[in-house]
Amino acid sequence: MSGNIVARRYAKALFTVGSKQGSSELETYGKQLADLAEALAGAPEALRFFKNPVFSVEEKKAVLKQMAQQLGLSGAMANFVNLLADKNRLVSIPEIAADYKAMLDEASGIVSGKLVTAVSLSDSRKVELKERLEKQTGKKLVLDYGTDAEILGGIVLQIGDSVLDASLRAQLNILKETIKRGE
Repeated sequence: MSGNIVARRYAKALFTVGSKQGSSELETYGKQLADLAEALAGAPEALRFFKNPVFSVEEKKAVLKQMAQQLGLSGAMANFVNLLADKNRLVSIPEIAADYKAMLDEASGIVSGKLVTAVSLSDSRKVELKERLEKQTGKKLVLDYGTDAEILGGIVLQIGDSVLDASLRAQLNILKETIKRGE
C-alpha cells in the first residue's frame, strides 16, 4: 500500500461500499479504478490538468465525464471520481487504485512479491518455484521475477515487508563476519 493516508482512506471507503454490494461489484470497482489510473498514467497532461488550480472543479468534472464515458465507468464509480474532484483529490487516483488493489488482494488471499535470482529462470522453473512457495505459505502468490548477477546464486524473495535472502552473496557475508569475529 502507498504511504498516502488520504488515498488509503478513499480506497477503504470504496472497498467498503463494494463489499456491501457483493464480490462482483468489488472486482468491478477494482478494475475500473485500475483502468482509470492506467489512463491517467498514459496521459500525464491529464494529471497536470487535474493539479492545476486555474481550472475550476466543473471544468475538471467535464473532462472526467468524458473519460468515464470512454472507459465505461459505472454510475457509482463516476460518482466516486466526482467526489474526488469536489475534494480536489483527483491526483491521488493512482495511489487510491494501488491501495484498493492491495485491499482486494488481501481479501482474496493473494500476496504479491518479487523473486530475484542470479540467472533468468525458465518458465517451467518459475511455475515450479511459485507452486512450492504457495504450498508453503498457503496463499496465492503473484510474483514479479528479476535477475541480479551480484547475488551470485540462490534467491532473494520479497513478500510484503518480509525479505528472505537465500543468496550465495548473503551466505558469504555471514561467513566473512564469522571469520572476522574469530569464531
